[in-house]
Amino acid sequence: MDVPIILIVALIAGIISIGMALYFAKLVMKEDPGNERMVEVSGYIEAGAKRFISVQYKMLGIFVVGLSIALLFLPSPLKGSATYDRIFPDALNWEQMIAYLIGSVGSMFAGWLGMFVGVKANTRAAQGCTISTKKGFDVAFFGGAVMGLAVVGVALIGVSILYWVIPDPTIILGFSFGASSIALFMKCGGGIYTKTADVGADLVGKAEYNLPEDDPRNPATIADNVGDNVGDIAGMGSDLFDSYVASIVAAMMLAASFAVLGVIESPLVDVTLSDAGKAIFVVTPVVFCGVGLISSLIGIYLIKWKGSEEPGKALNTGTYFATLIYFGLSALITFFLTIGLENEEIGLLWRIWGVSAIGLLSGIVIGFTSDYFTRADRKPTRNMAYAAQEGHAVVILSGFSYGLISVVPPAIGIIIAITFAYLLAGVFGVALAAVGMLAIVGTIVSNDAYGPIVDNSRAIAEQGDLGEDIIRIADKLDSAGNTAKAITKGFAIGAANLTVLALLFSFAIEANEIEPGSLLPEDMNLLSPNVLIGAFIGVVIPALFSALLILAVQRNAAIMVKEIRRQFESNPKILSGEEAADFGKTIDIATKGALKELILPSIISIATPIIVGILFGVASLGAFLAGAILSGFVFAVMMSNAGGAWDNAKKWIEDGNLGGKGTEIHKASITGDTVGDPFKDTAGPSINTLLVVMSLTASIFLGFLLLFNGGAGLIRF
Repeated sequence: MDVPIILIVALIAGIISIGMALYFAKLVMKEDPGNERMVEVSGYIEAGAKRFISVQYKMLGIFVVGLSIALLFLPSPLKGSATYDRIFPDALNWEQMIAYLIGSVGSMFAGWLGMFVGVKANTRAAQGCTISTKKGFDVAFFGGAVMGLAVVGVALIGVSILYWVIPDPTIILGFSFGASSIALFMKCGGGIYTKTADVGADLVGKAEYNLPEDDPRNPATIADNVGDNVGDIAGMGSDLFDSYVASIVAAMMLAASFAVLGVIESPLVDVTLSDAGKAIFVVTPVVFCGVGLISSLIGIYLIKWKGSEEPGKALNTGTYFATLIYFGLSALITFFLTIGLENEEIGLLWRIWGVSAIGLLSGIVIGFTSDYFTRADRKPTRNMAYAAQEGHAVVILSGFSYGLISVVPPAIGIIIAITFAYLLAGVFGVALAAVGMLAIVGTIVSNDAYGPIVDNSRAIAEQGDLGEDIIRIADKLDSAGNTAKAITKGFAIGAANLTVLALLFSFAIEANEIEPGSLLPEDMNLLSPNVLIGAFIGVVIPALFSALLILAVQRNAAIMVKEIRRQFESNPKILSGEEAADFGKTIDIATKGALKELILPSIISIATPIIVGILFGVASLGAFLAGAILSGFVFAVMMSNAGGAWDNAKKWIEDGNLGGKGTEIHKASITGDTVGDPFKDTAGPSINTLLVVMSLTASIFLGFLLLFNGGAGLIRF
């Protein structure tokens, strides 16, 4: 299949994105890092982040090499099918192994670059606050934009070049698998790290010793700041990189499968594809993402331009403008894509454009629903703060209940998106809705990475003795960052679910291409024992995965609490401020604990789909993925929103409401925040990556699974 020249739009956009990321990094590095104490604190944070990333990447290197060797000897998912055009003469699966390595390295590079600039931007943003709110905002936002642009740039360059060299979306599946497996490690490891420190710092420093937020006397405060970078910048960036690439791959694989069939089916009309149409529809997802990246770049500049005394408004305005620009530019590129196509194909392409717009609008609705349920000035969070008057248990009950309620609006948004997408363009439409939802991911990740930078800036402003006025400015920037992170998590959850649904459709079509009749619609009957078993296992896995991550935080936080108490009790001069706390010890506890605890959840995410496929067959594996998608959505939304609301309820009380700091009400809210920390920053967001990794594992190992009784599995009823 010839590769349309229009694909160059995505490649050029990716190159520009990397160039702009490096330019923004240079701008940030030119800024004043502040006084000697600020530079010292920032140095502690940077050293801790680099140490964690260094050790984590060494572990990942061993994992990547081992898995790449396994992929080399794995049967290719489409070997022998009509679409499979083998480049190498021997039987080894070189193409997918190389693509996997490129995806892994790309994800690691994007995470490292974003984190490196983030730890440099924090002290510079704090110093910027001494000049004006706008200056502090600009430094922090450009620091976050490095992560956003690096994520999208690496993704588009990788996908475009791979498809140009080997025009088979199956090969890009390996690239996506590499991105996802790295994202799982980074999101889980970073999440465990940051909440180990955060929970320990709050339980002892705040609740027991009434120390302020980010007080330099608290031994865990530096580890907490390090966690913001390795968990929220590197981890969340890898998470969205993973979902972004997976959404592109799912849509491309579906388009390639329909190209083989010669028709794209939808409830409105079945469209027969010409040779030109087959080539165009396969690259449409990548081209739309390239347009989305250009829209994000414009949106990022608009955010800087709007940056003023209202940073939260500026962030939201930039998102709105990026959305509107995407609608216009994607319509223009759709017009060019229609040149040379048949009338039916032209109509389908315009419907696909509409589907991508619906996906993006759904993402915004889901994101701002998360905003409503987590903002301090909204009813749910205020009610949770008032619940603290009744005690610790009531705060937990209130937060858990509002978290469950918050699942309903996003679910409705997903249902509406799926309904319209399927009506307009069938299963291909569902895949393009996921692509649309992540089209402006450059803006979304930039907003998200801004959050931990200003969080660190607030800490450095306090530890650098910049005064209450500057701390209040930093608090204002931090508040906008909390809102931005809530919206980002909503986007990530919605996009991950649409993406894995598209991957599920792709999985079923691939199975039938390789082994005709191995996975037909009637095979997914829930009355079939194999299918029911698969669905049950799928429902359970997100719950087990979440439990393992939260227990990991609990175990590590217990060690952290003991260490903080030991330092306070053995050296009273720490509390008096006469001597510095031993930050290195708490950083070591968080690092070793996080890396040790992420191994089992990572193994489960890759091993479980393979085991289900071997034992119960590919139909059972399809049901397994469906069950995991549905239960994973509920867990991810509930935990992310409940955790965010507990956090903001505590902050609202700390602002002087309901008695303010040091009261029993405040201590009850700290309990809620402590429970919510691993909910919102460890388990909840990690489920997105879990779902994508399991779906990609199913597709990557499909050829292997079909060796077991033609895909029927070893255990048949």
